[in-house]
Amino acid sequence: MKARDRLPPLDPLRGFEAAARLQSFTRAAEELNLTQSAVSRQVIALEEALGCELFKRHPRHLELTEAGRVLSRATEEAFRQLRLAAATLRDFAPRRRPIAITTTVGVASLWLIPRLPSFHALCPQVDVRISANNAIADLAREDFDLAIRYLPDADAPARATRLFGESVYPVCSPALLQGKSGFTAADLPQQVLLHYDAGNSPMPWLNWPDWLRAVGLADLTPRAALRFSNYDQVVSAAVAGQGIALGRAPLVEQLLADGQLVRAIAGEWADTARGYYLVVRPQAARPEVHQFVGWLLAQAKLDDLSPDTDQATHTPEARPAGAD
Repeated sequence: MKARDRLPPLDPLRGFEAAARLQSFTRAAEELNLTQSAVSRQVIALEEALGCELFKRHPRHLELTEAGRVLSRATEEAFRQLRLAAATLRDFAPRRRPIAITTTVGVASLWLIPRLPSFHALCPQVDVRISANNAIADLAREDFDLAIRYLPDADAPARATRLFGESVYPVCSPALLQGKSGFTAADLPQQVLLHYDAGNSPMPWLNWPDWLRAVGLADLTPRAALRFSNYDQVVSAAVAGQGIALGRAPLVEQLLADGQLVRAIAGEWADTARGYYLVVRPQAARPEVHQFVGWLLAQAKLDDLSPDTDQATHTPEARPAGAD
């Protein structure tokens, strides 16, 4: 190869391009995260390799020479072509498809999301997308891999896997008790009850009137009531000490374990004829989905949802009032 056809050293071209565009070694160095002297040395190396001056050095700025303008146009076009090629090549790279999960707002915020770090510790390369909505999604039409659904046991789909059942009991912030070990039924008229109102949702939900009726307190009138459209809002209000909520195991179990909530009334709880079910789309046969399902089942087994055996159990017939 003839000497005139040899390429100049390529490493210094990035420094030259930035200096030519910004008309400053200092600003080029800041952009490239280099020192000003390093960029200056790169340009000097190019000038020595090419045998010509590329810049006129003025006290406050740089000025391209005619040779510098020729090289600047060439490097600008070369870098533009490289950027286009890189963008094209990135389109060839396999895109990671996230595991798409649909579940209720309460399950997502109170149960699933707090546990996700343990899944990412096991499978750091797997992406997860969670859609929290109290409406039941069509997995195929809306392109979800799986769902965690809150359902009456009698309505569970044939291919669904039951993750756990549901127990309901009053919970509140420890601060609300003001040093007492717990409230009694006689204390409830002086308390604020936190309600979950689910609008027109057809799903059944054990609410305060049902629970009070089940434990023989149907005529109780509390001091006041606060009502919320999502169950996680009810729980947030309880943690903040704003009143007593009906805690749903397993959704409040971690908050109880952390001490953010406590059982408000000892010995009063109810099992409902409902549960949380895992539904997997038949077409979702990707390895990462199988990994997530296995992790999910293991997490469900970690939750001991059985209340103390010496406490009385109530199993009320709850009227439809919504789901979360």
